[in-house]
Amino acid sequence: MIVEYIRYRVPDERSAEFEAAYRRAAVPLANAPQCVDYELTRCVDEPACYILRITWTSAEDHLQGFRGGPDFAAFFAEIRPYVSDIEEMRHYAPTGIRGQGAATPTLYDWAGGAEAFERLTEVFYGHVKKDDLIGPLFAHMDPGHPRYVAMWLGEVFGGPDRYTRERGGYPHMLSQHIGKGITEPQRRRWVNLLLDAADEVELPADPEFRAAFLGYIEWGTRLAFANSQPGATPFAHAPVPHWGWGVAPPYVPKG
Repeated sequence: MIVEYIRYRVPDERSAEFEAAYRRAAVPLANAPQCVDYELTRCVDEPACYILRITWTSAEDHLQGFRGGPDFAAFFAEIRPYVSDIEEMRHYAPTGIRGQGAATPTLYDWAGGAEAFERLTEVFYGHVKKDDLIGPLFAHMDPGHPRYVAMWLGEVFGGPDRYTRERGGYPHMLSQHIGKGITEPQRRRWVNLLLDAADEVELPADPEFRAAFLGYIEWGTRLAFANSQPGATPFAHAPVPHWGWGVAPPYVPKG
């Protein structure tokens, strides 16, 4: 994953048309599979200054994949008039130093941190091994597998990026599903057993947490199901997803 920052200096009389052009340019940018996310911000202290931040799957994907792909022409057609207003355009690599402020806790912290996810996966895989439907898929499971999955879930839900640093990140997780031919009943059983384990280890039961938790589990297992099918050609390089609260942040009673 790489982050591109582009700093513009746009006179006030052109700011409205500049922002309108980027709203149009955002459509092909969002369609590009190399683009993770983007944001255009305007300086409060010096309104002529704008910063565009684009997270790309890699610098190569940006410079060769996106620029050589079908979405670049439509994107560049909108921003071409403002190229001369660029003061800086650079790529930055994440350092791993990142976190969440205390205003809203991460799902990771709300759940109870690493210990909570390790309890969850230990209990969950204990049930998996005994299950007639999905047990055979894990007959030769590495003894460390529950802990590795806890690391993955922890990173997904806002915890330390240990899975990326220690296990190879998204490409390694993808490799665990390629060619497995997971069936829909097996996927559904995996989800149900994980939800049962969440109850058993007493993960937070508030509707906001469970909705966000299940949202990721449904998304992740359906992606794993698709990637496991014969002939699947999934996108091989992507960051570990970072899951948030979505539309319902945690409910904290006042007073």
